[in-house]
Amino acid sequence: MQHLDGNVLAGPASELFPSEPTTTRGQCLSCSDIATLAQAMVYGAPMGYVVRCRGCDGVLVVITEHDGQTTVNMHSLRLLSEL
Repeated sequence: MQHLDGNVLAGPASELFPSEPTTTRGQCLSCSDIATLAQAMVYGAPMGYVVRCRGCDGVLVVITEHDGQTTVNMHSLRLLSEL
């Protein structure tokens, strides 16, 4: 499956982050890579997005949208911070 870059998260994640979501940095819990969300590999699905680490391909974030509600699971992020 072909992935997109993290810039596709600008729209769906803009309501969740106080600043520009694509420039928000995160650290992978598995490999400790630190990168902006724009550098992540994103896989789109009809109901949301799966955001994977550029270093180890681990799942960082899952964003789902259903009935106008957005749910975010960030179980594999060690930290999330603004640049």
